Amino acid sequence: MHGRTVGSAEQRGEILEVRGPDGAPPYLVRFADGHEGLVYPGPDCEVQTHAD
Repeated sequence: MHGRTVGSAEQRGEILEVRGPDGAPPYLVRFADGHEGLVYPGPDCEVQTHAD
């Protein structure tokens, strides 16, 4: 997630679980600092997939 205000740091996380139907949000995400939370990605988020 990009920072929402000037000077805010970006946050990176890993999607642990998809809770919406057909791959839709919300996503259970574990962030780099170890906390977990449900995320509904907005315009400040980029979701990237891993190549197998």
